[in-house]
Amino acid sequence: MKMTSFFILSNTGAQMKKISIPGFLLRALGVVLIGGIVGLGYLIYDHYQIRSAVNASSDLEQTLQLQEDLITTQRHQIQKFADDINRLKSQLVALNNFEEKIRIIANINTDKGQDTVFGVGGSRPEDLATNIDVKRRHTSLMREMHAQIDLLQAASEEQHEQMVALLGKLEGQKSLLACTPAIRPVKGWLTSRFGYRNSPFTGRREFHKGLDIANQIGTPISVTADGIVKSVGSKRYLGNYVIIDHGHGMVTHYGHIDKALVKRGAKVKRGDIIAEMGNSGRSTGPHLHYAVYLNGVPVNPSTYILN
Repeated sequence: MKMTSFFILSNTGAQMKKISIPGFLLRALGVVLIGGIVGLGYLIYDHYQIRSAVNASSDLEQTLQLQEDLITTQRHQIQKFADDINRLKSQLVALNNFEEKIRIIANINTDKGQDTVFGVGGSRPEDLATNIDVKRRHTSLMREMHAQIDLLQAASEEQHEQMVALLGKLEGQKSLLACTPAIRPVKGWLTSRFGYRNSPFTGRREFHKGLDIANQIGTPISVTADGIVKSVGSKRYLGNYVIIDHGHGMVTHYGHIDKALVKRGAKVKRGDIIAEMGNSGRSTGPHLHYAVYLNGVPVNPSTYILN
């Protein structure tokens, strides 16, 4: 057996001792030493791997937390959006009800059959449930939101068309009202009414086609509605006169005037001074003969005087 010898100095320093160690034992010791070094290196490597894994796990946990916070925020936003949809439905219904009130007040046809703001025979869809736990999925809520958004889009377009139509009717009615005689044409005393009377000239029963209002010569005469001067002239019995065409088949006559203050074709507004009272034509004294014609037929002017 191969031996390896070592000399060791004794404690006294006087003698040397010889120690012999078998070669296999040295080799075994070397293998153990190398194995220990390798093992220590592996432990150090594993330690760093674990630290890296822990750090990566911490980063992943933070990332997951951020994603959870983002999802929670998004779900809160979805719920808020659903609340906004519910409010829009309420506002759309209120707008539709307001339109109906305007139609009733303005005496405009409100018969739309079964048609409502949400379609023919449709009713307002139920409000979206917005009190869902933010930890639950909002898939069903989002489906309902998309469906109601499409419904609101169609309803808003329908409401817009109805409001445009209503505006057109109101504009037409405004024009009609502006062109309808509505005020007293002149200050003074009513001396003869519309209808049958005994003629002050012949004593016979005759139909008086207007109102006679007496006052001093030169008293200003106002047009009773918006219109265009159709004619200015003089006739045997009516004397000097002004005729105003108000449109919609409505015409007013102002007779026995002293002089006209407007010319044919001029546009006039209700209340404009168009003439001065006189005593021209067949007349028993200074007065205005005021007549209203609807589609060529004389009607009672008193019906149209609101002041």
